[in-house]
Amino acid sequence: MKKADFEKKKILVAMSGGLDSSIAAWLLKEKGHDVTGVTMDMGLNGGRGGGREGADAVTKAARVCEHLSIPHITLDVADLFKKRVIGKFAFEYSRGRTPNPCIDCNRYLKFGALLEETLKMGFDRLATGHYARIDHAEGRWRLLRPLDSAKDQTYFLYRIRRVDLPHLLFPLGSSRKSEVRLMAERLSLPLALNEESQDICFIPDGDYRALLSDLSVCSEPGDIVDVSGRVIGRHRGIVNYTVGQRGGLGISTPRPLHVISIDAMNNRVVVGHKEDLYSRMLIAGDLNLMRETLPERATAKIRYRKRFASCSVERRGDRAVVLFDEPQDSITPGQAVVFYDGAEVLGGGVIERSLP
Repeated sequence: MKKADFEKKKILVAMSGGLDSSIAAWLLKEKGHDVTGVTMDMGLNGGRGGGREGADAVTKAARVCEHLSIPHITLDVADLFKKRVIGKFAFEYSRGRTPNPCIDCNRYLKFGALLEETLKMGFDRLATGHYARIDHAEGRWRLLRPLDSAKDQTYFLYRIRRVDLPHLLFPLGSSRKSEVRLMAERLSLPLALNEESQDICFIPDGDYRALLSDLSVCSEPGDIVDVSGRVIGRHRGIVNYTVGQRGGLGISTPRPLHVISIDAMNNRVVVGHKEDLYSRMLIAGDLNLMRETLPERATAKIRYRKRFASCSVERRGDRAVVLFDEPQDSITPGQAVVFYDGAEVLGGGVIERSLP
């Protein structure tokens, strides 16, 4: 690490009032940096579509900042969040795809609007409580997996632009979650130490179908067909289904059926058996790559909780063709595929379709 990395910097820390972002702010202050906390008010203030990033988060973060004796500011991003995250979430489901709103939130808000405001306000860096690392080696900046592999959040960070890496800090990248908890206990921070973030902050009850209904995202009933195209039932609208889903089909068969794909153009849900879910190849678009050229071999994840899988990646214009060594289960359009070279994040894209 270069000496410049230890020089005092003016740092804005994105804070939710939770454990990780609070300790990130404390660590930076302990190193002697000029630290200010910021909370994005996403307009989620209870009711369906409410969640932790509303007025409650602002209050919690302000209390933590007071405890740490650092300034706290609030940034109103409610309109942007509604358009770029909730709006896209609804639109993707209407197309028969399964989106990942956490990636879009990072892309458009945390490392989009917030980073832009950070630099406008004269701060040197934006820091967050994500478990990831950034380094500068061999003349280039790299996004790396964290020390604590169980808390690795790089899958959600692949949309960060290469040019923005020098302006970012992830203070928890070299810490384990257990160590972060101990730090918070010693500091007596005013937060819930056992509270973990929800998967989707604007759906606290987990009922995304009810949210889509509230947003007037509806789809007409249509045919359920098997992999040969034979009609075997009726579905309730494609927004109610996702690839890999088992159950809820209303069809009685000797072997369990799974949703294999969703044909939005023809308003059909295609079902089959477990083995029909496996594929070795996918096409991804909307790419964001950290390197100009990709290595011949890589590993990839097709969902956050999926295992790393060995593959080859071929760039074809604005898309990538990924060929896995072993068949992958439930490759889902709308989800992200993220590429790695060891600990380094190479980038990724949005899955468009799988191929036989």
